[in-house]
Amino acid sequence: MTPLAFRNPSPMHARWTRREFLTRSGLGLGALSLTTLGSPSGASVELSPGSLAGPASISPLAPRSPHFAPRARRVVHFFLNGGPSQVDTFDPKPALAKYAGQPLPGRYLRTERKTGAALPSPFRFSRYGQSGLEISELFARTAAHADDLAVIRSMHAQVPNHEPSLMLMNCGDSVQPRPSFGSWALYGLGTENQNLPGFVALCPGGLPIKDSENWQSAFLPGVFQGTFVDPQHREVERLIENIRSPHATPAMQRRQLDLLASLNADHRREHGSDPRLEARIESFELAFRMQMEASDAFDLSREPESIRAMYGDTVHGRQTLIARRLLERGVRVVQLWHGAGQPWDHHDNIEANHRRNAAEIDGPIAAFITDLKQRGLFDDTLILWGGEFGRTPSVELGDGGKSKLGRDHNHYGFSVWLAGGGVRGGVVHGATDEFGFRATENPVSVHDLHATMLHLLGFDHERLTYRHAGRDFRLTDVSGEVVRSVVA
Repeated sequence: MTPLAFRNPSPMHARWTRREFLTRSGLGLGALSLTTLGSPSGASVELSPGSLAGPASISPLAPRSPHFAPRARRVVHFFLNGGPSQVDTFDPKPALAKYAGQPLPGRYLRTERKTGAALPSPFRFSRYGQSGLEISELFARTAAHADDLAVIRSMHAQVPNHEPSLMLMNCGDSVQPRPSFGSWALYGLGTENQNLPGFVALCPGGLPIKDSENWQSAFLPGVFQGTFVDPQHREVERLIENIRSPHATPAMQRRQLDLLASLNADHRREHGSDPRLEARIESFELAFRMQMEASDAFDLSREPESIRAMYGDTVHGRQTLIARRLLERGVRVVQLWHGAGQPWDHHDNIEANHRRNAAEIDGPIAAFITDLKQRGLFDDTLILWGGEFGRTPSVELGDGGKSKLGRDHNHYGFSVWLAGGGVRGGVVHGATDEFGFRATENPVSVHDLHATMLHLLGFDHERLTYRHAGRDFRLTDVSGEVVRSVVA
């Protein structure tokens, strides 16, 4: 009897090379990992070997269950590009007033550029809420929700440079190209709306430092990459390029896509699956489905006047309201950038510059939290606020040793806060030294922060992995501990 493997081989199979066979086998195993990563019971959705898309009814973006019951279902990240000063926002340091104009001890002067005497914060701190959380006047409106915030005052990064620190905070590695947090979350959970991108980066005024690498999927399939939207525009047609076709009706576009799908299917049968092709096919289909859904999600005129007034008719007010509309429609991760055009990188005149930047986002953040509570979304939405590092407690010196009344980069100690899904509010974790320079009590690395966020989404960060280049990669590399004190 002829062995099954050699019966009537098809012309396509006859042309398989050894490399093609290994490629198809490897891609099949990678696809299967998508379905089993979040199934503690062992149940999985069967995908066809060699295809991340699998059968026509299954999308790589379909919702999936995490390792255990999640506290949060979605994430929003307020990213303050450039590095806000911890001692001027969420980490008050009275000792700076005592040492004003005096040099700090030598161990506090290891910075990127030359710094001088202690620079006390020009902003008043007050206690808010039942917790008595101390917050600067810069975020007085956000402070109305003090009892919902978990402030981590002992964050630390690896280097005092923007580019690697942006990559570390967003992608978990300061050197190598790695998938972003949003891509990992989308890979693990999928999305609850197949007609909108699952991961959206709202960045007004164009791309930030490192461009789209901040929301890259890297070695994860391209379908998990973030989608960039410039919310400085008001019209949907300008917010999302090519959202409507001036040349073809929806019916015509559907026929075009069906033809394209058949050609791609022939290519896949002939040459085997390719994750880049799968991502491109998915992007074409998503773009078509978005034409109706996105027009609704980004159209703020559909909101009551009272809600629009609460957020404010500003770029950052509008983009924060857009974020809420996306989240309630099932988008999994939204990153809200602030400071792409005017970064928080205030080496001079920090009082005027920090005050201006904070005034742009304090109100929208407060409105966002209030709005989520009104809609029953706050308890399962995880919110992160912060930048890529902090700033020095001493003044930066310019040419000739003249004070610039600003602060230099500081990766040794800075603050972020979490709120919402599964977060214990009204608490402070960790501390910096008496001047706010270095994390000294319960220091938290970026890997620890990411491990905590994944935990709140229902994942054991050590088990959320992806096989690439012969090893299992994860967002937290080979370290990271959940910060239990901020978990409710």
